[in-house]
Amino acid sequence: MTDTASAQASSRAPVDVEAPTALGGLFRETATLFFRLRVVAEEIHGQGELSAARRSFLRDLDRHGPQTVPQMARSRPVSRQNFQKLANALAEEGHVEFFDNPAHKRSRLVRLTPQGRALVDAMERREAKLLSRFPIDIPEGDMQAAAAVLRALREQFESQEWQQLLEREGA
Repeated sequence: MTDTASAQASSRAPVDVEAPTALGGLFRETATLFFRLRVVAEEIHGQGELSAARRSFLRDLDRHGPQTVPQMARSRPVSRQNFQKLANALAEEGHVEFFDNPAHKRSRLVRLTPQGRALVDAMERREAKLLSRFPIDIPEGDMQAAAAVLRALREQFESQEWQQLLEREGA
């Protein structure tokens, strides 16, 4: 085995679940931060029209463009049916609209309406205004590096290799 192959194999060794690990610490801190950020978002936006589910739905359409409800639901721990109810409610309120999907006759695409885009823009402005006034004592480079680590870890857990491991292990 070459030095490179050996280094790759050792860096991908199974994690000892009994021992505290860097990955375990990252999991715990990420989960804790996720719940704290939900509280922060509720403090900024309240729960009414801009509940966490609504904000997430609208932001996904803003960032990724038109999608089907099943596509959006697959990226979350929610059922397609619950996500469809949310899409229908947002459509009734004029924030999103459905339109024909040239790739699929039955699964329509969802997109933001001008009213929905205005709502997303207002959310972004409200957050930027408050967060820009809060002094976070962490260098920007450190935050960018942390975001890169989280992105790389997410991509690994979205990989076919991870799915194959789950299938082999019967998870």
